[in-house]
Amino acid sequence: MTDPVTVAVLQNRLSAIAEEMGEAMLRTTYSQILNSSRDFSIGLVDSHGRLVAQADHIPVHVGALPWAVLALMEVFPTQSPGDVFLLNDPYHGGSHLPDLTAFVPSFAEGRLAFWSVVRAHQSDIGGATMGGYNPGATEIWQEGLRVPPIRLTEGGMIRDDLVAMLAANVRHPQDFRGDLAAMIGAARLGERRLAQTLAEFGAKVLQESVEAILDAAEQHARAIVVTWMDGAYEGEAVLDDDGHGIENVTIRARVTVSGSDVTVDLTQSDPQVQGFVNSSYANMQSAVAMAFAFLLDPDCARNAGAFRPLHVVAREGTVVWAREGAPVTMCTSHCSNEIVEAIVVALSGACPDRAMGGWGRRFRVAFEGRDGRTGRRFIWHMFHARPGGGASSAGDGWPTAGEWHSVGGLKFGSVEVAEARFPLFFEQHEFRLGSGGAGRHCGGDGGEMWLRIETDGPATANTAGDGVRHGARGMLGGQDGAPHCYVLHRPDGVVRELRTKEVGIAVPSGSRLHVLSGGGGGWGRP
Repeated sequence: MTDPVTVAVLQNRLSAIAEEMGEAMLRTTYSQILNSSRDFSIGLVDSHGRLVAQADHIPVHVGALPWAVLALMEVFPTQSPGDVFLLNDPYHGGSHLPDLTAFVPSFAEGRLAFWSVVRAHQSDIGGATMGGYNPGATEIWQEGLRVPPIRLTEGGMIRDDLVAMLAANVRHPQDFRGDLAAMIGAARLGERRLAQTLAEFGAKVLQESVEAILDAAEQHARAIVVTWMDGAYEGEAVLDDDGHGIENVTIRARVTVSGSDVTVDLTQSDPQVQGFVNSSYANMQSAVAMAFAFLLDPDCARNAGAFRPLHVVAREGTVVWAREGAPVTMCTSHCSNEIVEAIVVALSGACPDRAMGGWGRRFRVAFEGRDGRTGRRFIWHMFHARPGGGASSAGDGWPTAGEWHSVGGLKFGSVEVAEARFPLFFEQHEFRLGSGGAGRHCGGDGGEMWLRIETDGPATANTAGDGVRHGARGMLGGQDGAPHCYVLHRPDGVVRELRTKEVGIAVPSGSRLHVLSGGGGGWGRP
């Protein structure tokens, strides 16, 4: 049996590999959504499909990676050194189409040992609308390019014909090619670091250490859960609508705590809907794992061992697990956030000091137009003026921290850099004071922003999100956070409020967008 010191060294080594892969991604990607907003994640997964290590990126990404690896291995049961694989299909291991995932296998003594995995949100993935989100979609084929598990290499070399085929189906092929190269580079960096670690410690020691790492995380998680009150608890969370007339779409969670085991039953959630707020299976599993992880200690390792106490029951055909063919592009935000919220509401009865107020909801806007300074077309995804985080027993929520599914992992980049790269001018960008829900501890404030669009000719905008009717949930007597309000002011004096699910919004040059983003939920009675 490997000694505890070696196990600790290897646990930190694996985490460091994941962190280094993330730094490589940050410094080599092309698109703003990756190198500024950091909408990517890293995972090291073993040959059994178990998450072993991750870096601090986007929780909803990482929780779904094991399902992607299992789907990949089902299609490609044998692999070779130098292979690179890709997928994004939500019905074959993916979460939603914009999240392209690259896999590189790592071998020890001729046998598969690990997968080095990079998941990154593409600035465009084709389909009927720019930017990867189509609120008008009623089937997945209207949402973009589907990539089932494919091998991108032949004899260890990237197949240029496959890359060309993928790039031909997106609106900004240069950015896509650059981001894909960055993903492959980061995954190969992980494979090289794993090979060095295997050479230094040996396959037997590393494998024994992985088992010890996972067992320790399980013991830690179970030691926490056993302190929760046994019982069956219920919670629900509500989406504004699906964009096609169905309002108040509800996710219902029945959570049973028994000893050190937790069972989450989502079968009573509403049926799947026509719009793109349905969830894929992998995304649903990730959302449940997120909710559980948020209630553990901060120093509990987030790996497959920590999730062994967790059991998930769901029913295909519901909004949390749509049947193949349904649109799902919004799912990593909504209904992912609502799955988390419903579970945390339920478990607030079992571990009230661990349950936090709801985090803000996602309201994304993407602009497409021409930059008069360069003559080039651009797509800009708005990550600024983010909503507030939820309060907890420890204190007030973090202002403008974001949503449940990212908990601060998604960033809004430098205002000045955004103005330099895109024809935009930020007139105001500050906290929206008082937008967090009142409570013993208050929810974090959202943001207020005035943005002027200075394109060469008219621009087009799409929206994708939720939270203009239902704010972030207050917890244990805390009040809900304020909902979003986005208003477009055109230069001709026409003013209109943006809906959360719109396609093809005309934005004349000189228009100003006024954003009031929602606050987080309060915790405890005010």
